[in-house]
Amino acid sequence: MEISKKIWFNNKFLNWGDAKIHILTHTLHYGGGVFEGIRTYNTKKGPAVFRLSEHINRFFYSASCLEMDLPFTKEEIKNRVLELIKINNLNECYIRPIAYFGYENMGLNPKGCLVDMAIAAWPWGAYLGGKETVKVKISKYMRLHPKSVVPDAKICGYYASSILASLDAKKSKFDEALFLDFEGNIAEGPGENIFMVKDGKLFTPNSDSILKGLTRDTVIKIAKDLNIKVEEKTITVDELKSADEIFFTGTAVEIQPIGIIDETIINNEKTGKISEKIKSLYQKIIHGEEEKYLKYLYFT
Repeated sequence: MEISKKIWFNNKFLNWGDAKIHILTHTLHYGGGVFEGIRTYNTKKGPAVFRLSEHINRFFYSASCLEMDLPFTKEEIKNRVLELIKINNLNECYIRPIAYFGYENMGLNPKGCLVDMAIAAWPWGAYLGGKETVKVKISKYMRLHPKSVVPDAKICGYYASSILASLDAKKSKFDEALFLDFEGNIAEGPGENIFMVKDGKLFTPNSDSILKGLTRDTVIKIAKDLNIKVEEKTITVDELKSADEIFFTGTAVEIQPIGIIDETIINNEKTGKISEKIKSLYQKIIHGEEEKYLKYLYFT
């Protein structure tokens, strides 16, 4: 189903249904692609992309981890993102840049494969259904071991484990899953970072084996501006379940309070005071209502 007019694909703006790949595309078989999830929000000055430069910087970093030479510069990609939003006449949207090894070589080694790249944009609402709080299951699947992958790269193949965890959570009547790391401590969601509040202080897992999300980074900055102490630390399952408040962060999910972890109820399944403060300020920032944070917005 067509959900937007145009997709930028290998330096051409194509009709949505015409952006196609070969069945033997290397990354389709082996997962060696990289991508970003970016959001555009409507502001008084028009549509604005949130933290575009930082997303594109990470896009290039992820590609470098696969020894993938992207065929466009950072500035070219940023300009194409802004142009795509205009062409599709979108005020608010989700943006998905992706680069992948194409169809030339079917061995595991991608050397010799051309690199293809596309950017799509489409309207996308609340990622977890717009609920005040969500139910989260600690997954039987583990977050990828940091010595098996580059944990802070956003590589397509990594998300096979996220699919498994999400399917299992939904089957068990939960809204989302939560990974533990290889030592059995709290890591992150299938596509989200996690924070907990205890005694007025904010805690989030160490960045050793997680994707250091840009929303996570924004929340840390917001908390400091609100004079809320923030600490990155090892968080055990018992510590998480004894928290006063818990919330997910991510480009897709934004700030999503959590009301249940397994069978443990958190804050009577309500949004906590600190979570609400952070969520409220975040919403103002992304909609261009906070002067201090306007540097994060890229207007079309």
